[in-house]
Amino acid sequence: MPAPLSDHNLILDTDSYKSSHYLQYPGGTTRLFSYLESRGGKYPTTRFFGLQYILDQYLTRRVTAEMVEEARTLIEAHGEPFPYDGWMRVVNVHGGKLPLEIRAVPEGTNVPIHNILMSCTNTDPELPWLVGWFETMLMRVWYPTTVCTQSHAIREIIKEALDKTSDRAAEELPFKLHDFGSRGVSSRESAGLGGLAHLVNFQGSDTLEALRVARNHYGADIAGYSIPAAEHSTITSWGKEHEVEAYRNMVRTFGKPGGIYAVVSDSYDLKHAINVHWGETLKKEVIESGATLVVRPDSGDPPAMVRLAVKALAAKYGTTVNKKGYQVLNHVRVIQGDGINEDTIRQILQNLLIDGFSAENVAFGMGGALLQKVDRDTQRFAYKASAGLIDGAYRGIYKDPVTDPGKRSKDGVLDLVLEDGRMTTRAYYTFDTDFPGSLMRTVYKDGELTVRDTLDDIRARA
Repeated sequence: MPAPLSDHNLILDTDSYKSSHYLQYPGGTTRLFSYLESRGGKYPTTRFFGLQYILDQYLTRRVTAEMVEEARTLIEAHGEPFPYDGWMRVVNVHGGKLPLEIRAVPEGTNVPIHNILMSCTNTDPELPWLVGWFETMLMRVWYPTTVCTQSHAIREIIKEALDKTSDRAAEELPFKLHDFGSRGVSSRESAGLGGLAHLVNFQGSDTLEALRVARNHYGADIAGYSIPAAEHSTITSWGKEHEVEAYRNMVRTFGKPGGIYAVVSDSYDLKHAINVHWGETLKKEVIESGATLVVRPDSGDPPAMVRLAVKALAAKYGTTVNKKGYQVLNHVRVIQGDGINEDTIRQILQNLLIDGFSAENVAFGMGGALLQKVDRDTQRFAYKASAGLIDGAYRGIYKDPVTDPGKRSKDGVLDLVLEDGRMTTRAYYTFDTDFPGSLMRTVYKDGELTVRDTLDDIRARA
């Protein structure tokens, strides 16, 4: 059996062909500048998030001689040349710290598409190819940024409905979209980083991994909250004939004054569960408990099932008309966690408005559609070189394919600034600039984080 490879060798976290690029740049190249942008996509703005985690988790590690030897052995056997002398320079001259400078917009900032979000350049003129080597790793910020962007867009949809129909919009909004996505993602890291991206915008989550990432990398004690909730196994294990006893157990166990708990209620017959079990048999206990019961329909067409549940619960528990003229259920609420996406949320909220119910009656649980049904092209992310210093002279670097003008890349040493109240990308045609009026910050330099935001900082900014 071959010797196992290290899980922590950051040299190996790149694409194979990157290892040949040090031989491909023009002779005399001493500096490269690359940038990250969203070239368009589903949303008109991008809410930047997650770079601090990537830098803290990976790029603050020191490169060792052992890492270099391991990488050379693997990459050369793999069929690629390897810049051994360059990597040993990182070890011997820089103490294993990467001679890179990374600038970025503050996390949580909402930036119009087609603008720079992050830049990377080398600080050692002998090692310009490092800027491209870490494209693969740095590009992965597309994932938490896209989750954060989508979550924020849905937040705005829910906020609009609450503002129109609720007296308690500010209190209700943080808990209206709950993350159910941990089991539907590809890895533990995706759950943690994607789950935390959602928590920039909301405070409800069942993804514990997001809380771990928040505490370890963003200084958050408790990043989000959950409530006791039933799943189908905890209800159906009582047997169909004892379904009401399963519900009664939930009421008696979790029905404390001021509490809140959720019970999936479609295991057999949702209408019967609401109209008979919840609406008659257990109604008195639910009311006298002083807690809020959240009924969860979990099958069928989401807009239709939520409409059914809200109307049936209103008939059994009654409603109170708020100051904005919309009905609020007494003692109970509804959460829909199946088939939830941006479109079904819009439809459910529209139905509530048409029927005269406040949006505060319903919360949403979102799983795969929140954390997994996104990709790099959702916002068309690109990381491209845009400037170089070659034989001591500045040179713009860009591509402009005739076959796809939308892929023309920017050239220049780029920055993000405000011009006439609008964010815009400014290009300098020299490396000799201190970026006056910049909206970006140096967040990483020569192996160290230079800025460390807390989740509270990011939420306040967002």
